[in-house]
Amino acid sequence: MSTLLTRALEKRANIWSQMQEIQQRAETENRDTLTAEEREKWDRAEAELTEVSADIERMERAARLDTVQRDQVVVAGGAGGEAVEDRAEDREAAYRDAFGSFVRNGMTGLNAEQRQLMLSNQTEVRAGATSPGTAGGYFIPTDTLNKITQTMKAYGGLLGAANVITTGSGNPLNWPTNDDTSNTGAILSENTQVTEQDVTLGQKTLGAFTYTSKLVRLSLQLLQDDVFGVESWLVQRLGERLGRAVAAHLATGVGTTTPEGLFTNATAGKTGTTGQTTSVIFDDLVDLVHSVDPAYRDNGQWAMSDSALKMIRKLKDGQNRPLWEPSVQAGVASTLLSYPVLIDNGIPVPAANAKSIGFGDIKSAYVVRQVAGGQMMRLEERYADFLQVGFLGFLRLDAKPDDGAAFRVYAHSAT
Repeated sequence: MSTLLTRALEKRANIWSQMQEIQQRAETENRDTLTAEEREKWDRAEAELTEVSADIERMERAARLDTVQRDQVVVAGGAGGEAVEDRAEDREAAYRDAFGSFVRNGMTGLNAEQRQLMLSNQTEVRAGATSPGTAGGYFIPTDTLNKITQTMKAYGGLLGAANVITTGSGNPLNWPTNDDTSNTGAILSENTQVTEQDVTLGQKTLGAFTYTSKLVRLSLQLLQDDVFGVESWLVQRLGERLGRAVAAHLATGVGTTTPEGLFTNATAGKTGTTGQTTSVIFDDLVDLVHSVDPAYRDNGQWAMSDSALKMIRKLKDGQNRPLWEPSVQAGVASTLLSYPVLIDNGIPVPAANAKSIGFGDIKSAYVVRQVAGGQMMRLEERYADFLQVGFLGFLRLDAKPDDGAAFRVYAHSAT
């Protein structure tokens, strides 16, 4: 953990402690309100707390993006396994070098071996689909592609918490569903026939929507004078764009022209009373937690936008203790009622009728299907008169709620 991040975490804890001291002083003196001076100090501290928390989130996100886990080819047992793994790694390294040269110089800047490597990792681009073919995009190398994956998780927290499965192609994937929670076993008397209770299976189909980063143009001068690894930098920028697009759909996508969001058709575990159009109370949060079966609460977590968290940070329990507990350890989420809090700004903000807060086991509740391999296209001739080269990235993904009993939401009152 960096020294800068450590100091930021300590600063947040100190600010929070100061805010609690202001509140405790008013309670000790049996006052109903803060003094003008206390209110000014509180507002200033709250603004600073929000700013420091945002800095911590940025630094933790940057740390996640810098940590790239390379996929390894592992051969179980037998002589020669290490040699097979070495050959796979050598081929991946060679393709990574070829891809970097392709980004900077195009196909004409590659030698014969590099050109063959690129062509063997090419995909055809069609409306709404990609498949092996003769023209289109090139698969992004594994370690570089992982930066896109990490970027998408950093910009959309739900993706990191969901059950993510990866398939080799984008053909429709039938996903079985079952809710057997209302069925129980029974005691069997002697010489009595066992009763039947069938398992009812449903089915959902996961497709593969094609997400694009939109077009980015880079000058030939930048590509030729590359001194900072332009291919890695470019892929990360494209990944951030893809991550922002995916984040909104994983939260509230309609399920027809986009993936179906986790919050879109989620069951309300608690609905606010009249007047709670932009607010929530302590009792509502307790009710929301207990609307989820205990079987799912062991892995339960909150999901909300930063706007909802700001609202919740002002709540206290019956002993006047803040419900929200800021984390003072890097990589450890802040907690609410002892459960971790996931922030994803694709989730609706507090508003009339909005489902702004969710709770449950997100991994059991939501499944995301990704098609292996992101692709990138290089458009060389289209912008030649500007001495520019165009790039665009695309990735295929779909998602749907899985176990509906594992997740519930808080719905604000309509009026």
